[in-house]
Amino acid sequence: MVMSMLAGATLLVSAFFGAGTPAARAAEVPAEFGTDWHDPVTAAPPVDRPHSTSCQVTLADVQFRDFTPYRGTYTPPKGCGDRWSKVVLRLDGKVKGRQYDRLGYLHVGGVEILRTSTPEPSPDGIEWHVEKDVTRYSDTFRGSRDVEMLIGNVVDDTYTGVIDVHVTLTFYAGRPTAPAPDRVLTLADTPAGTTLTTPRNSERIVAEVYATGSGGGCEEFWYLTVADPASYSCKADHGPYREVQITVDGRLAGIAAPFPNVWTGGWSNPFLWYVVPAPRAFDVRPVEYDLTPFAGILNDGRPHRVEVSVVGVPAGRSGWSTPVNVLVWQDAHRTHVPGALTEDEATGLANSSVHTPGTENRVQTEAGHGLTVSGYLDTSHGRVTTTVTRTLANTSVHRWTDGETTDGLDATWTDDETVRTAGHGPARTTRTHRTYTVNGATTLGPDDRLRTVLALGDRASEEAREGGRRTSWSRLDDTYRGDATYTINVAREQRHAVGTSAERYRLFGPDGCHDRSLTTVQGVLTEDRSRC
Repeated sequence: MVMSMLAGATLLVSAFFGAGTPAARAAEVPAEFGTDWHDPVTAAPPVDRPHSTSCQVTLADVQFRDFTPYRGTYTPPKGCGDRWSKVVLRLDGKVKGRQYDRLGYLHVGGVEILRTSTPEPSPDGIEWHVEKDVTRYSDTFRGSRDVEMLIGNVVDDTYTGVIDVHVTLTFYAGRPTAPAPDRVLTLADTPAGTTLTTPRNSERIVAEVYATGSGGGCEEFWYLTVADPASYSCKADHGPYREVQITVDGRLAGIAAPFPNVWTGGWSNPFLWYVVPAPRAFDVRPVEYDLTPFAGILNDGRPHRVEVSVVGVPAGRSGWSTPVNVLVWQDAHRTHVPGALTEDEATGLANSSVHTPGTENRVQTEAGHGLTVSGYLDTSHGRVTTTVTRTLANTSVHRWTDGETTDGLDATWTDDETVRTAGHGPARTTRTHRTYTVNGATTLGPDDRLRTVLALGDRASEEAREGGRRTSWSRLDDTYRGDATYTINVAREQRHAVGTSAERYRLFGPDGCHDRSLTTVQGVLTEDRSRC
């Protein structure tokens, strides 16, 4: 899981879900990193838990030393019924010594309920935990299921860190605030490809894809790839633009911008991430597609070919993982809900990547794509038409010097989506605007001092209206900033590493707000401030 980004430097990959709320304590900040630092923490809010009867089930209690998956059996809890107001997954992990960041997954009944990665440890050891609301997978949890978990790892004389994890599900009795999907499906592998068979009375269908570029190759930092004739260590036929597409029977059904994940060894500088990881590094969230316009086709009871691909990946190159879950809500009053796809129209995919050579090489990219799909269903409450419109855009400027001793990127991705449902009752419209940003540079000096300065942004706004009246809204702004320097190609005790990092996570909505800031210096948490 190692990737070269700069000559003589190493780009490591991995991350893990970690969320916590320790209070920053007064501490003397060391002159440089030592053999221990604060346990990983993020500024994201913890999962809200109901005040109701709860039951807990252990999914895994395992140490990962190699690439052997853990396999076990899940049995539903007793004493909390089979309908729950909330289901919360918690992973507790610990590791010490020397180890890269490692990617991982957790499947229950073949459904991916967690995609994660690990922090890199201190010699003295760290502990972290991850919480995730997994109520949407309640259908999976109602029966006994096989469990499979893997955090691929290498343990030898050099990389000594054994990854020790304990994973539980806690079930809270009661009704969920929003109806959970009636069915959670996975794709079937057939000689003709991957297929999906949905219930014939499906009235809403959402696919989620845990899309991550990883695995130690250039797709680990796809946003830095360049096309010929530019002289850079990572090439791609058409430059850095990537787009995650889903098709139904060969027809384009959904498009999405992948999130530019940065793992906890990323940008050649693990000292940026020892305490505060990059946004989503500990919470790898899926991209989602509303496939309801295709429900009229899918509801015929036959298997249909559903495939996911990543636009821009050179032929034959590995590095992307795209597991798919399909969430289905059914019409309780009909055994068959007929319908039809009425529109499936995409704009031309624009992708311009212009190379300007010089003392400082430059590649400027402007790309984007649009898609509108629409279809109707004749449900028990009348004909309902769903129209999904999605527009993607990406602009970036990548600059580097010969030998890649300076390597920088300023990039922005936007993913705008509108879902409109019209039929029985007032029309409902949900608009979502997502923006991802990466701004930073890594510089290697003649004294082998490597410095990385980086800012990352994960922002989103959502608004729902019914009959012209706003019914819900939310605003998210998760911003990370870091600056770290160390000496490369020397023993750990000779790196003389220094670094600062900060995260501010702001989430606002009609029910309140969360606004928390974290600051670290040389691995010491110096600020933990809440403003709401």
